[in-house]
Amino acid sequence: MSGRNKRRRRQPRQDVDPLKDWVPKTRLGQLVKEGHVNSLQEVLQQNLLIRESEIVDVLFPELQQEIVDVNLVQRQSDSGQQKSFRITVVVGDGQGNIGIGIGKAPEFVPSIRAAEARAKMNITPLRRGCGSWECRCHDPHSVPFAVKGTSGSVHVTLKPAPKGTGLVTADVGKIVLRIAGLKDVWSMTKGRSRTSSNFAKAFVDALSQTYKMLPPQDWATAGVTES
Repeated sequence: MSGRNKRRRRQPRQDVDPLKDWVPKTRLGQLVKEGHVNSLQEVLQQNLLIRESEIVDVLFPELQQEIVDVNLVQRQSDSGQQKSFRITVVVGDGQGNIGIGIGKAPEFVPSIRAAEARAKMNITPLRRGCGSWECRCHDPHSVPFAVKGTSGSVHVTLKPAPKGTGLVTADVGKIVLRIAGLKDVWSMTKGRSRTSSNFAKAFVDALSQTYKMLPPQDWATAGVTES
C-alpha cells in the first residue's frame, strides 16, 4: 500500500489553556496571575480597574454568558454601505456577580468576543438577600430591598419577592436576573422596553445599586454596631 493511501491516525486533541500563555499588561493582571489577588472584593478594596478580560477568567473560572440583543447596523461611507453586528452580552457566575458589554464587528463571532470581553471588564458585585416581609427567610434568593435602575428611556424597579414567586419580568430581564443568581423578584418597567440593550443595562444598573447600601441584616457580618 502506497503512502498516499495510508490513513493517518488523528492525534487526540489536547485542550489548550489560553490563560497559560497569558502575559499580563497591567499591575492588577500581574497580581492576579501571581496569586496575590484572588477575589473581586480584593480588587474593589484596592480601587483597581479591570482592564484585561483574562483577569475575570482567572477569578471566575465558571463564568456564564448570555446574548440578550443582536442588531445589524449600517453606516454610509465613501465605498458604500458597511454592515456590522452590534451584540449585547451579559456575563455572571450565578453567585452575585454580573457584567454587561456591547461589541461591534463586521462578523458575528468577533462581535460576540468583543462584547464578552467588555462585559467581563465591567463586572460588578451585587448583594442578594430576602427583603420580602412575606418570606422572612435567610436564603439569598431575591434582592434585599427595592432598587431602581435606568438606561436611556428605560426605568426599572426591582422589589424583593417571597420564595416560589419566580422572576416576574420579561425574557430579557429573566436572563439578567437568572445569570446574577436571583430566583424570586418582582419588577416594574417604564419607557421603551423593546430596546433590549437598554432594558438589560437598566436591570444591571438596578442590581448594582444593591451594593451601595448595607441592609440591617448584614450589619453583624460587617462589624457595624447599632447605636
